[in-house]
Amino acid sequence: MKISHIEVIRLAIPFASDRQTPVAETAWNAASPALTRMETLLVRITTDDGHQGWGEGFGHLCNPVTAQALESLAIPLFLGKKVPESREALAALVSEAEKALHAFGRSGPVRYALSAIDIALWDLLGQHLQQPLWQLLGATRSEIGLYASLVSYNNQPEEVAHQVKRAWQAGFRTLKLHETEYAAIAAAKAALPAEARLMVDVNCPWTVAEASSRARQLAELKLGWLEEPIWPPDDIAGLAEVRRAGTPIAAGENISGEWGFETYYSAGAVDVLQPSVAKVGGITAALRVMEQAASYGIKVVPHCFYYGAGLLATAHLVAALPADIQLEVPYIRFSPLLYPQLDFKPTMQLPATPGLGFQPDADVLKEYTLSHITLSTEANHV
Repeated sequence: MKISHIEVIRLAIPFASDRQTPVAETAWNAASPALTRMETLLVRITTDDGHQGWGEGFGHLCNPVTAQALESLAIPLFLGKKVPESREALAALVSEAEKALHAFGRSGPVRYALSAIDIALWDLLGQHLQQPLWQLLGATRSEIGLYASLVSYNNQPEEVAHQVKRAWQAGFRTLKLHETEYAAIAAAKAALPAEARLMVDVNCPWTVAEASSRARQLAELKLGWLEEPIWPPDDIAGLAEVRRAGTPIAAGENISGEWGFETYYSAGAVDVLQPSVAKVGGITAALRVMEQAASYGIKVVPHCFYYGAGLLATAHLVAALPADIQLEVPYIRFSPLLYPQLDFKPTMQLPATPGLGFQPDADVLKEYTLSHITLSTEANHV
């Protein structure tokens, strides 16, 4: 069985966040109030006997760049290759491509492109072995909990309080904000019952000194974690200093490849690690991070603010983690749904079908596709 075609499909699907107070803001961040559609970049690998595997590469507004990396650099290295029939063969094939592309950097869009292909290959491997991915990864649970990752409400305390109440009433008991001001975060905490678990992602805004001060102020709120508090995000010594201020620290979505996590362990910089499967190098790399973290006794909660095949891949990985680990999902309403699991509830039943179980609606794909490129062993065409 060999790879005959690889497609790159860029989608943008409308969503609603039920904001009461619209605000104007630059939409560089996926949690931004300015966004009304969310993009995804899908990869579909087709074999010469008709099997198909799906993947997703990061992401959002840099999708055109990742798509170019796929078309020009990554995909040509896989066309015509034998589809891996074991985990070891899959890792070797992806490693071969990594070595070939190392001069273009080991992070960023090239890494995102390889992440998408890796996920699609795992999908095909599960199909070959006739196992759903969660089972192939050694999980014993096929149902996982979800936590609601809210979009930004522009630090408006009343709006934030309203939205966390809405999520709580929908059944979510763990929630994450994308706010930066104490008043907004405290308003969310006050609006929720005592048993609610609240985390905050601030997206790298502060110096080490400012982040330390903010972390000390937030300590009284007993947050589950404070995520990516400093700029630059790879200031590991600075992150370790902020951690000493008393609020648990989470990071990982912007770490360069699985090799980048080692220094975070040894520096005592984080309480929670957040590899992002569509960025870090796919399932293969995410598994390595999970194994390394386990040896250090550090909790892993994967990052997942996207909605394509990468979300399902993350869901399968979460099933292989301890039972208290939940899947991050964007707390928004997609219309239409690309696939049934995007109708988010507090729990998700993982597909029982072999592989990833990603089955996108063909009509939704057709209507909301921004670009679609197919490369094959015979000819490349757009």
